[in-house]
Amino acid sequence: MEFLDLVNARYAVRSYLPRPVEEDKLNRILEAVRLAPSGSNRQPWKFVVVRDAEVRRRLAVACAEQRFIAEAPLVIAGVGLMPERIMSCGVPGDPVDVAIALEHLALSATAEGLGSCWIGAFDQAAVRAVLGIPEAAKVIGVMTVGYAAVAPRPKNRKPLNEIVTYDIW
Repeated sequence: MEFLDLVNARYAVRSYLPRPVEEDKLNRILEAVRLAPSGSNRQPWKFVVVRDAEVRRRLAVACAEQRFIAEAPLVIAGVGLMPERIMSCGVPGDPVDVAIALEHLALSATAEGLGSCWIGAFDQAAVRAVLGIPEAAKVIGVMTVGYAAVAPRPKNRKPLNEIVTYDIW
């Protein structure tokens, strides 16, 4: 698949088939996550892969009661291990590094014929408690992964001339 076709095929899946994700597909997705770049190659992250139905149900509650989270056969939490680190540009490093890795996850899931959805609506302390994540770490994102139960809707995106300028603002 051409890269832009892959990017165009990726969409937020909020309804999943009750079909497990094959181990080889999961391993390729996790390898894509492992290969993601990070500032100074620190790799300041851990990824918690959740397959257990009860843990997924508890995560759904911690994620603003979004039921489809429990429906997905996999939920993966991206956790930053250096939440106090600020890059020289003044931006926190963990959200950037973990977000890049999670986008690798989303695109590799699409390449494997799977759907995914980035979950940003969650209670930090509750997700940390459900997954046993220490206080010193910060959950950056939660992502569902599995086989989509419904077809995607057409994408609605702004045209380039609304989001891009050249040389100056």
